[in-house]
Amino acid sequence: MTREVDFLIVGAGSAGSVLAARLSEDSRHSVLVLERGGSDRSIFIQMPTALSIPMNSEKYNWFYETEPEPHLGGRRLHCPRGRVIGGSSSINGMVYIRGNPADFDRWEEEGADGWSYADVLPYFRRAETRAEGGDAYRGDSGPLHTSYGPCRNPLYSAFVEAGVAAGYAETPDVNGYRQEGFGRMDMTVHKGRRWSTANAYLKPALKRENLDLLTNVLVRRILFEGGRAVGAEIERRGRTEIVRARREVILSAGPIGTPQILKLSGVGPAEELRGLGIPVVADRPGVGENLQDHLEFYFQVACTQPITLYSHMSPVAKGMIGARWIVFEDGLGATNHFETCGFIRSRAGVRYPDIQYHFLPAAVRYDGAAHVDRHGFQAHVGPMRSKSHGFVRLASPDPRDKPSIRFNYMSHPDDWEEMRACVRLTREIFAQAPFDPYRGEEIQPGADVTSDEAIDAWIAENVESAYHPSCSARMGRKDDRLAVVDPEGRVYGVEGLRVVDSSVMPSITTGNLNAPTIMIGEKMADHILGRPPLPRSNAPYFVHPAWQTAQR
Repeated sequence: MTREVDFLIVGAGSAGSVLAARLSEDSRHSVLVLERGGSDRSIFIQMPTALSIPMNSEKYNWFYETEPEPHLGGRRLHCPRGRVIGGSSSINGMVYIRGNPADFDRWEEEGADGWSYADVLPYFRRAETRAEGGDAYRGDSGPLHTSYGPCRNPLYSAFVEAGVAAGYAETPDVNGYRQEGFGRMDMTVHKGRRWSTANAYLKPALKRENLDLLTNVLVRRILFEGGRAVGAEIERRGRTEIVRARREVILSAGPIGTPQILKLSGVGPAEELRGLGIPVVADRPGVGENLQDHLEFYFQVACTQPITLYSHMSPVAKGMIGARWIVFEDGLGATNHFETCGFIRSRAGVRYPDIQYHFLPAAVRYDGAAHVDRHGFQAHVGPMRSKSHGFVRLASPDPRDKPSIRFNYMSHPDDWEEMRACVRLTREIFAQAPFDPYRGEEIQPGADVTSDEAIDAWIAENVESAYHPSCSARMGRKDDRLAVVDPEGRVYGVEGLRVVDSSVMPSITTGNLNAPTIMIGEKMADHILGRPPLPRSNAPYFVHPAWQTAQR
């Protein structure tokens, strides 16, 4: 069977759903989206507090795993990716962090011309409707609804107050003028429901006659004729089919899936492809390289008052939370529980924040399992700009086989210095007076973990991925052999093929990646349609005036 459309989008995730909506706004364009996963009709996806369930379900998660990481004692780390409409925005922690404005100015320096903060801020604003209203930084009329949690638990404000007591600033908006400091954390939750890109963009757009979605589809490879991408070979319902694209094929399969499909299609390092018997269409050595992520650990402290989420972890309590959410879509079921946060610099001489905090009034693991049998609170903390980079490589030429993934975590000595700073600076924050009414013993790392050697050993055994893979098909200038796409997402060496997802980031941003990935979808849509970019912003942003000599 053969089908033909104008635009073929591979992946209905955080960026693909945005593209589906924006490219189909003009009824003259026919758009087809191919998704490996299926429906998001699950209470566990839509109820924010249940976030750990879809993240740990093989129905909704690709369940990628790294190769043994040599600098972490050979541990294999979990690398979840969404396998459902909405992609990872349907299984993530719903944290909305755009990144530091300086990240995007750095992108431009790294070869992503036209992606400075002044260029991208208008697209962040176009995407967003902020519950508190818009301003020069925030949007008020976009499909993506963002909101703050209610911060009813006193531990949320204690965390911010402790940061201030330690000498840092309180910031009114980490996504506005000033990221550096402590404050409230935005989430992609609207009227008590997860506001994934499936809910925000894809489902409303599917009402249009010129947009179609095929789920449970395996994309075997992109098809080329004379160096031009003309469609895809897919597997559906046990049959092989061809889908042709009159205008363009757009890969939005994410930082793991996109380089895998590119390589299966003959676009990648020639030596790797030939070794697997794959005909080379374009020798692009950067495909699958430059893979980046954030690592974090959970700094946990016992709580002396019975006010934490531990009170709500019994089956009966969880059932009551779920029942209330089903009826009213509010209460503890309507939050991701990451309601305050912080961004600080690890040392003097760092220009903008390189450490992020998510605060949680419980001592648990990200998979939802109780880590301790008592009341506690924790900060997820980790460095933002690791110098350790990895790769995504094919394990075989079979599209059903998962690729080989290695991040080379902690392979650079600076990473260890930054992790030690995370431990010591966090311990100092939790020692401040605002936590005096609540602070019990340090659960982990533990009060005796103080020397460099002890911290390093604990980190190697306990650090986890923050689930922010990116940069594996990066944007760059034409003369950069390791660049995979140009600043408009066009794949070098071929025609008619673009990449639009977090893999095109030249370097990882300071914070969670869903917000910038959605922005990438918004901006790339204009490039694909040949529209002039939105007018650049002249909104300034904060850089600490004494950053060269002071850590705070």
